[in-house]
Amino acid sequence: MNYIFLSPNFPDNYWKFCRELSNNGAKVLGIGDCPYDELKSELRSSLTEYYKVSSLENYDEVYRAVAFFAFKYGKIDRLESNNEYWLERDARLRDDFNVEGIRSADIPKLKYKSKMKACYEKAGIKCARYCLVKSLSACRKFIDEVGYPVVVKPDNGVGANATYKLKNDEELKEFFAKNHEGYIMEEFISAEVNSYDAIIDCDGNPVFETGNVTCSSLMDVVNDGGDCAFYIVKDLADDIRDAGRWAVKAFGVKERFVHFEFFRLLKDQHIGAKGEVVALEVNMRPAGGMAPDMMNYANGVDVFKIWADVMTCGKTSIVSCDKNYCAFAGRRFGREYSLSEQDILDIYGKKIKAIGRVPDALAPCMGNLMYIAVFKDKKEVKAYYSDLFRRGL
Repeated sequence: MNYIFLSPNFPDNYWKFCRELSNNGAKVLGIGDCPYDELKSELRSSLTEYYKVSSLENYDEVYRAVAFFAFKYGKIDRLESNNEYWLERDARLRDDFNVEGIRSADIPKLKYKSKMKACYEKAGIKCARYCLVKSLSACRKFIDEVGYPVVVKPDNGVGANATYKLKNDEELKEFFAKNHEGYIMEEFISAEVNSYDAIIDCDGNPVFETGNVTCSSLMDVVNDGGDCAFYIVKDLADDIRDAGRWAVKAFGVKERFVHFEFFRLLKDQHIGAKGEVVALEVNMRPAGGMAPDMMNYANGVDVFKIWADVMTCGKTSIVSCDKNYCAFAGRRFGREYSLSEQDILDIYGKKIKAIGRVPDALAPCMGNLMYIAVFKDKKEVKAYYSDLFRRGL
């Protein structure tokens, strides 16, 4: 199998996808803009060959890199980055080189939040009311229907970037005074974000399932520079599992790692009763940053190996063998916290699985310094966040 992996060096842990592809016998062909000598040694040893481009944004350069690999190694069997930012680029390359997987025709329902809603509704999952941002008068008419606050965000966007909560007419006018082209406006929903994370096999069936709970609004974390807290659940809730599986079928997912986000309502609202599950958005890639490693810590598995098995064999025989909560705490530079890093290590000891710097590209939504720990009990997770985010010396 000839497998092209774009940008295999970002995030830092993605070399593990390449390692497992290589272990399964695939020729792993990397394309990126990082100099070869600056790649992790583990990544270099996992790649059959690496082609450096000056910029991954330059389609012609990347096209020539794929063409070179196709000339040298033969037909390209798969091409992937596992990165939301490159989803459209990946699809266009698959079009041009006739590679199996998501194509450009599939992109609108996967990238445009307004079009995702139709697929979610097809799956029988409720969605927030919305309107496309066209004019001030149309938005005011929508707000008359749903009331303040409302949320505005790019219809085609990644994560919580450029996402804002508007609380009154003055903020609405300020928003319209800026560039608002391509935005969608939604009713504000008081909810906790729960995810369905899964690896889907060649027949469209999940071979691994888990999920996470985001403890604070990513929109607020990004806009206010707040701390980031989310955890991998010990046991996936039945309603989230059901909603995730319905969505997998509605979106026609095969051979992919997916991260589907849902609201769990915190109170009775127009859209539904407290505790009900409502669609948020789909992401056709793994959850960000260290989340794949956290899934491993929580479930006693290797999701990189499971994914590679699906890519090369269509299936896997690996099953989860342990169940824990895995908690991510992202703290900010320049902020005083009660506990030092050494304090955290002294208190939590072997429960700590990783400490490190968050890549700058992910820092706005995940903080600058990450602390990842594993717990058997949810009360321990809450105590952990209370300790790590407590301010002052």
